[in-house]
Amino acid sequence: MAGSVEQTIKFAEEELKQLAEEGCEVWDLERRLALIEEEAGADQARRLDALCRALEQAEPQPDFPYEEPSELDAIRARRPDGPRRIAVPLSDEALDDHTLGAWLGRAAGCMLGKPVEGWSREKIEDLMALCGLEALDDYWPEPPAGSSIAFHPGAEGLLRGNVRMAARDDDMDYTIAGLCILEKHGRAFTPRNVADFWLERLPYRCTYTAERVAYRNLVNGIEPPQSATFRNPYREWIGAQIRADAFGYACPGRPEEAAGMAFSDACVSHVKNGIYGEMWVAATLAAAFVAGEAEKAIRAGLTEIPENCRLAEAIGKVLDWHAEGCGAAAALDRIMDVYGSYHRVHTINNAAIVARALLWGEGDFSRTIGLAVSAGLDTDCNGATAGSVLGALLGAGGIPSHWTEPLGDRIATIVAYQWDLTLSGLAARTRAVQQSV
Repeated sequence: MAGSVEQTIKFAEEELKQLAEEGCEVWDLERRLALIEEEAGADQARRLDALCRALEQAEPQPDFPYEEPSELDAIRARRPDGPRRIAVPLSDEALDDHTLGAWLGRAAGCMLGKPVEGWSREKIEDLMALCGLEALDDYWPEPPAGSSIAFHPGAEGLLRGNVRMAARDDDMDYTIAGLCILEKHGRAFTPRNVADFWLERLPYRCTYTAERVAYRNLVNGIEPPQSATFRNPYREWIGAQIRADAFGYACPGRPEEAAGMAFSDACVSHVKNGIYGEMWVAATLAAAFVAGEAEKAIRAGLTEIPENCRLAEAIGKVLDWHAEGCGAAAALDRIMDVYGSYHRVHTINNAAIVARALLWGEGDFSRTIGLAVSAGLDTDCNGATAGSVLGALLGAGGIPSHWTEPLGDRIATIVAYQWDLTLSGLAARTRAVQQSV
């Protein structure tokens, strides 16, 4: 029972922070939790259970300035005018190139960010200085002998000169999973289809935060969308945002359709800005195939989420700072000043970092993923998303070969029944999905 009480207290602490971010008044609930922690006794578990039921009833304050629904019709009713479809026809050869570019760009960006996942900007900058790097324009080198900073264990195969394939990572697993769902169920797949795929094809221990909670809920018979909300304090974190890419790839020039599919995936595990993150990335990717520049793709993505939500506000600020001529370093300072209170794997702060990388990267693939990773926080996710968008925009031919050749056209995954995968093979399968309209 002691372990259960400790776990419930931890949940309550995390849930209180999440509720405060959603605009709920939590002072009295925090006071109740403090008293429960102080006054351990025979009825502590009962009092904790009563507190958890009260947490479930909390609602945003009437003066909360944002409108953040979690239902697709309500989301679409609050979005700004947008292109919905961008009628720029691409030849089959161009689509082949841009689709492969998206997969290659995502893999390279993920590989660059994986050795420093979760690190702060300052720690990454310290390591760059130790390695004599002014910019992250190639895979990480081995740190100097005797370096006071070391990569995560198992990073050897991610370093310059050692890369032989795209290593297994959940950022790539979910892109493969999304493609498999589209292949099996088509574009009209449902949240239940997503849930079944997870249970059948993804190992529980390879899920994290919101996905792990939703997985547990599904096993316990809690169906979507309630699977996203029951005892899930991670429901606005980055997990859904990293699952967006296959849906963007499937819809070149059709951001509305991409965002709609992303919603069906996201609502299994996320709400509000957690959902919007996946919708924004999917729509941005769909636009990137035809937009010609990153800013246009970002703006098209914003037209598929509520105009008055925290995520739209954050990305809008980044766009404004870029228009004002703010430097890249100063823009990152501002992001951390305004959004630094969010958890390092929250949707909002990391999406702002991706937007910054895409804007200040100025269409240069190396600079873009370097900016995404050197900013810190969820570096593999942000490098992967920024690389994915640039790859879709530039095509495989626009990505420098020192990023793509070491991958050897191979990728590892834990998605069941996906053996001996190649990036070119995944791109070919994606092209088949694109043509199934």
